[in-house]
Amino acid sequence: MEGQRSIDDNSNARAQAQSQAESNNMTQSSPMPNNQGPSISPIEEEQTQIDDSNIGTNSRKRKLTSIVWNHFEKVNVNGEDKGECRYCKKKLGANSKNGTRHLHDHFKSCPRRTCRDIREQVIRMGQKTTDGQTNLSCLNFDPEKSRKDIAEMVIVHEYPLVMLEHHGFRKFVVGLQPLFKVPSRNTLKNDILKIYDFEKEKTMRLLEKNRSKIAITTDMWTSSNQKKGFMSITSHLIDDNWEMQSRIMRFIYVPCSHTAEVLADVLYESLCDWNIDRKISTVTVDNCSTNDLMIHLLLDKLSLNSLILGGELFHMRCCAHILNLIVQDGLSVIGDGIERIRDSVYFWSATQKRIEKFEEAARHLAIDCSKKLSLDCKTRWNSTYLMLSVAIVYKDVFKRLKQRETQYRSLPTDRDWELASSICGKLQLFYKVTLMFSGTKYPTTNVFFPSICEIRIALSRWSEDRDELIKAMGERMLVKFDKYWSVIHGVMGVAVVLDPRYKFKMMEYAFPKIYGFEKSDVEIVKLKELVSRLFQDYETCSYESSRNRDVDSSRNTSDMEVEGGFFNDYFTFIEENNYTGITSELDHYIQEKQLVHKSPKHIVKASNMTVMMVTSNWGSQLFDDGGGVVDVTWKLELWKNDFVYES
Repeated sequence: MEGQRSIDDNSNARAQAQSQAESNNMTQSSPMPNNQGPSISPIEEEQTQIDDSNIGTNSRKRKLTSIVWNHFEKVNVNGEDKGECRYCKKKLGANSKNGTRHLHDHFKSCPRRTCRDIREQVIRMGQKTTDGQTNLSCLNFDPEKSRKDIAEMVIVHEYPLVMLEHHGFRKFVVGLQPLFKVPSRNTLKNDILKIYDFEKEKTMRLLEKNRSKIAITTDMWTSSNQKKGFMSITSHLIDDNWEMQSRIMRFIYVPCSHTAEVLADVLYESLCDWNIDRKISTVTVDNCSTNDLMIHLLLDKLSLNSLILGGELFHMRCCAHILNLIVQDGLSVIGDGIERIRDSVYFWSATQKRIEKFEEAARHLAIDCSKKLSLDCKTRWNSTYLMLSVAIVYKDVFKRLKQRETQYRSLPTDRDWELASSICGKLQLFYKVTLMFSGTKYPTTNVFFPSICEIRIALSRWSEDRDELIKAMGERMLVKFDKYWSVIHGVMGVAVVLDPRYKFKMMEYAFPKIYGFEKSDVEIVKLKELVSRLFQDYETCSYESSRNRDVDSSRNTSDMEVEGGFFNDYFTFIEENNYTGITSELDHYIQEKQLVHKSPKHIVKASNMTVMMVTSNWGSQLFDDGGGVVDVTWKLELWKNDFVYES
């Protein structure tokens, strides 16, 4: 019996020692949390406590071994053991006989738990952001922010709304954050519209507080799948920091048919919706008869008193579109002159095997083959320019391949390469100017005039070229240029005069080259008259605005009413008698070396004229001679239209 008791005692001692060691190991691997409390990974296996009766009545009270107690506090409620959640303070049964599975389940689903696994925090803190900085942001989960992030993701990347209902996407999100509830399609739609409303309100505040007028550009787009028409309306202004600001206000569905009356109504309603119908300076559109009539109808709807010179400068034609028409006319003359080059590019870029063979021949001739052959689109003249500029680099490669490939029968002649080189040199000027027109971060009006003068002088030179084909191309382009030049040069000239780098010196240099010495003097006088009338128009608006402020101020006075009225009449008398001094002020500006006026009215004059846009569209669309095509949903505005017309 004594031997038996000795064995039992030894077993109990070993059990106690093993239990104590396990408790110490668990305590070291699962330290007590700080104020926020480090989280843990979900526990799949239940860890139960050893009943005290197995150890003996005289053994000390054993420690809690389950790591779930890192997130619960054991308390006594009415003589019964309870586990109180450290996050939501909910109390659950904590009798050791019942185990801790229910505590683990509550920990996984606790709505107040915001902590994460310590290993996850270490990994995230070691990650680098796109700018090379370590990401030390708080890892607390915010479901509202995640909902906004997912809405912005759909907007920016133009994902379909049904993506959120895909099983794979939902499984992926649950794996990242089980607490995040993926929103439904309707919820996501509402979130996107809320973002749109917020951005619209922010943009309206920007437009409202800005002192300068707003230039509008508009263009028509067509969806490639549904053949629906959409009108893009973009506002441009110069803020108080003299920085260019552009905002897409509407991308609105336009019902058929797209007549001038329908387009004018849609544009006018959009301007009124944004409350800028009395702040418009110009509207820039493509050059076509429908747009001309639309502008005429729009002027009937707007208040002429709010427009510059009563709407005389209201209609701006898209200069990029005009340049496209000029270049297309020129290329139509040369026609078949570059056809063999086009056929050669088509032949050697038709299949992957031919492309590899072409690149191999280029490497044998020590020619860099980083530039790829690309066939042009005849309706996009820039693609013709790019095709020729690349093909000229591989001139010797085409000759070499002719000797090795019997099926290649369209080798360009030396005359073809000479013509292509000449055309590339001339189209490069148009390509450079068109890209300059597409600038959205800087005003383009004041840089337009010198570039157009450069083109006009170049066309005059081309029309006298010895090469008959180049001469015919230059003459055709010059006729088209002169057709539109008289329409746009006045507005652009005013913008140049208000640029302190140029003023009238630019006209005195450029006009003789364009018109000749006799006619240039007449054109300069016309431009001076236009600038003078513009100054008078602004002075009149400034004078009336000042009088209105004085009247409002006098109405708010009581004791000083008589004295204020006397001085107001006196200052009115002074201004009326000095009204003829406007021309002298303009002359003073023209004669000085740099612009020194700091008064708001002069700043507003310059900003209103400089912000006039010379193109109605940007990017690759600048080189097209037709309307734009919408291949995918276009950001917030098109999202909004889809919601409206699908519901």
